[in-house]
Amino acid sequence: MPFDSIIRLRAGDLVQLENLLLGNNLPAEDCAEQVQNFYGIFDGADLIAAGGLEPAANVALLRSVVVHEQYRGRGLGKSIIEHLIRFADSEGRESVYLLTETAGAYFENLGFKRIDRIEVPPAIASTRQFTSLCPDTASCLKMTFAAPR
Repeated sequence: MPFDSIIRLRAGDLVQLENLLLGNNLPAEDCAEQVQNFYGIFDGADLIAAGGLEPAANVALLRSVVVHEQYRGRGLGKSIIEHLIRFADSEGRESVYLLTETAGAYFENLGFKRIDRIEVPPAIASTRQFTSLCPDTASCLKMTFAAPR
């Protein structure tokens, strides 16, 4: 069955976004202030996959990529990640960072490289994801784009 395309979420999508994240053990505490930085895929009126791209200076933080359990294995997460990476690159971002507790190998297969948390720029290190929402034990990964513009 076909799904809607990837669209930017709006304030009216906040409750569904929070429920999807919380239902998958991901932090949702700052979603109200970040909802405009999230994109999602809907099945009719239901949000079934989402991911965020939080801008920070000349880089961005890929965050909270989630797919409803019933829809996993269909490439929706990968589609959102690729959409967000293209968007970051088209905006002229130099690189994209992320934190993950469980999906490090998955993101490495998509071209991200593991780095030490001390290597992240201050604009990323000061985000709520880095300062309080994700544990210090989460792996840090980075994707750098070919050439700065």
